[in-house]
Amino acid sequence: MSKQRRFAMLIGLMLLCLLLMLKQLLLSSSGVWAIHQLKNEIADETQSNQQLQTRNQLLLTNVVQLKSGDQAIESRAREELGLVKQNEVFYQIVNS
Repeated sequence: MSKQRRFAMLIGLMLLCLLLMLKQLLLSSSGVWAIHQLKNEIADETQSNQQLQTRNQLLLTNVVQLKSGDQAIESRAREELGLVKQNEVFYQIVNS
């Protein structure tokens, strides 16, 4: 075999190895594409967690207020159930 042919085969083999490594780097489960997708999922989950933490804090505040006294319970009954006290007149203003 001539030197040129061996050199061409060596170059071909090196290119094949390079392509296989590139495929592994880009398309494997620990490759660049998978890492990019995982980063996007982490960002989405982080945002969702922040929204849930805000909601939980609001609910905790409501629970503390309801446990702390009659004023919060009365306010809730008025707003959600439309209750009024005796001898109290209720006026409802309707926006048109």
